[in-house]
Amino acid sequence: MSADLSRTTTTGPAPAARTYRRYVAIGDSTTEGMDDPDGAGGYRGWADRFAEHVARAQSGPRPADVAVLEYANLAIRGRTTARIRAEQLQPALALEPDLATVVAGMNDILRGRFDVSAVAADIFAMQGALVSAGATVLTFTLPDPAPVMPIVRPLRGRVLALNDAIRKVTADSGATLLDLGAYPVASDPRLWSDDRLHANSAGHERIGAALAYALGLPGFDDSWGAELPPPVRRPRHRTIAAELAWFRRHLLPWAGRHLLGRSSGDNRVCKRATPTPVVANP
Repeated sequence: MSADLSRTTTTGPAPAARTYRRYVAIGDSTTEGMDDPDGAGGYRGWADRFAEHVARAQSGPRPADVAVLEYANLAIRGRTTARIRAEQLQPALALEPDLATVVAGMNDILRGRFDVSAVAADIFAMQGALVSAGATVLTFTLPDPAPVMPIVRPLRGRVLALNDAIRKVTADSGATLLDLGAYPVASDPRLWSDDRLHANSAGHERIGAALAYALGLPGFDDSWGAELPPPVRRPRHRTIAAELAWFRRHLLPWAGRHLLGRSSGDNRVCKRATPTPVVANP
């Protein structure tokens, strides 16, 4: 199946051409940037990359080392949508952003109980509050996880239901939607990290470029949605070895934490609580 790159990638009113002063990102681990190492022991991620794209687009004739955008990232791994709303929305509003991203829902899908209406209501409330405060708000639907992690195929219906709900509430709130889940390339395992829950660096790069395109930044087109070349088939024994390694390194620790009621985000703080300048490097 090939992606239809003529597909409209956004819903709601297209953002008017404007210069953004402050970008604030709220969400969970994907917004935090896992698993896109920054080379300094932390994570970069699509939000950092998107901030750099915005800063670069706004730099104009100014020197490349002049900061033209402030950026804060309040996301914390493991957070459900309800906790993101409870813990991150008001701090985000207090920072008075004119650009924001709201991405949530995967941690709710992985829980034993899943209430799509409640999750959608929280997403709508966060989008609406930020839009009402004057921010351009972007979000995206979730990729189909089944091609990446076949063991979660029974949860695919939850992803599809949440994506439908995200499309609806985003249209109602006036936010801008990147319909990432409608593109097959978003579920290509080669764009996902070893844990199969997070994008790798190449995946984060594509999401950052897709958001830049959705925002209408100059220099970006729909090439982010192009499919990768056909994969090279691995010998069966290597596939089995990879599955066993993933089960041992990632699935068992994750299951153990959840059985104990723990989260990877316990006792963690966000990586960028204070808006700091983004330098528009070439």
